Amino acid sequence: MTIRLYNTATRKKEIFYPLVEGKVGIYVCGVTVYDLCHIGHARSAIVFDVLVRFLRVRGFDVTYVRNFTDVDDKIIKKANQIGKETSVIAQEYIDAFYEDMDRIGVLRADVEPRATEHIEGMIDMIIALIDNGYAYVEGNDVFFSVEKFKDYGCLSGRKLEDMQAGSRIAVDERKRNPMDFVLWKGVKPGEPQWPSPWGPGRPGWHLECSVMSNHYLGASFDIHGGGRDLLFPHHENERAQSIGANGGSFARYWVHNGFVTVESEKMSKSLGNFLTIRDALKAYHPEVLRLFLLSKHYRGPLDFSRSDVLALQSGLIRIYRTFQRLEDMVGPYKEETRKDTSPFTPGEQHDPFMEQFLNVMNDDLNTVGAIGLIFEKVREVNKVLDSIQGPIDETKSLHLANDRHQLLLAGRVLGLLEETPDDFFKELSGGEERVDPAEVQEMIEARNRARAEKNWEKADEIRDHLKEVDVILEDGPNGTSWRYDV
Repeated sequence: MTIRLYNTATRKKEIFYPLVEGKVGIYVCGVTVYDLCHIGHARSAIVFDVLVRFLRVRGFDVTYVRNFTDVDDKIIKKANQIGKETSVIAQEYIDAFYEDMDRIGVLRADVEPRATEHIEGMIDMIIALIDNGYAYVEGNDVFFSVEKFKDYGCLSGRKLEDMQAGSRIAVDERKRNPMDFVLWKGVKPGEPQWPSPWGPGRPGWHLECSVMSNHYLGASFDIHGGGRDLLFPHHENERAQSIGANGGSFARYWVHNGFVTVESEKMSKSLGNFLTIRDALKAYHPEVLRLFLLSKHYRGPLDFSRSDVLALQSGLIRIYRTFQRLEDMVGPYKEETRKDTSPFTPGEQHDPFMEQFLNVMNDDLNTVGAIGLIFEKVREVNKVLDSIQGPIDETKSLHLANDRHQLLLAGRVLGLLEETPDDFFKELSGGEERVDPAEVQEMIEARNRARAEKNWEKADEIRDHLKEVDVILEDGPNGTSWRYDV
């Protein structure tokens, strides 16, 4: 089964061939840690989390690097505003990042470097760029000369002459070309600083990712990812300075996720629609939020609307209710097999459902089609469950258990269906039991006695009373179960 990825650099889908057979190196631009993450950050993090999960279950040995930008103009501005050290600000928001990502099921990257850990490497890269004729010194600053790099603009599909003509960059007479970008910034009052051959200062933003990706993955590696907003100038500049300093091809496949809007508007604090992950999780279950962010193809735009999220919440509820029915019918699923990212076995991969699922995902990480297959499979399982009258035979039990296993394998790739039904419904209802389960069970037994005595009025009275406290009874061949009406 061949994997195809859309490569931004070539603007077409390509068959994925890693540099080293069986191994994949991925670098994804992480967050600048000066504020809480918003749902745009969540989408990017989830997209590349799924890509890594998918490659791993396909059997690749993946090295996933995702950085933290912990020195930057925005961090410095915030630190000066509230009177804290930049390192303190950065750590606070790194901690917040982990808290948010853990809640939405984003796995930790294998390597999570901070820019400030690689200052020496950044100085070395600048020296190499100067020696190779791609950079020049002006006072205490160092700039990259875009005219010296003949392929500048090819990643983003822009021509340098067009960029120069339409440039809105503030005039800086020290630059030889308006599009030249800074590699090293001479020290200014109130800013963190490090010693360098050009005087004390700090690195430019673009340089940071080049050095960290090259340090952990080499001058050439497989996949570079990030949000589409980073394509230009950040990724264009990363590519230019990396190749200029180290040679190689830098990233061979460039993967970019699309923008997120809120109710058809671009997110903006001034518009009051800036939605942090934490705010979203106050209103929606983490898996509901994750399902929504995977419900459109990763390359396209995604509009966050309450009605669309709630529609997908209803779908996720149906899946977990099906799992409840399966637990009643064939027993609970082994908990230890959830949240596993080890490669699928040959038998698992060649199950008809999983072959379909993997083929869809092979086509440029088509989570939309993959989610559709899951819902279709759930409908099939419910039809089988509805058809069962009386005790279930062993053949049908094994078949249903395998269906559930395949659904959970698919969920493993998408980072979904990782809770038990009881835990899912408990969290969806607010994290606390709304009724005493023992009392509900006593009332079910009282209703069963009333039905046995053909006291239908009493039985209906108990059912209606439970419904008033949001408890729904479901009668099946193996007895009566209950759930919250969510």
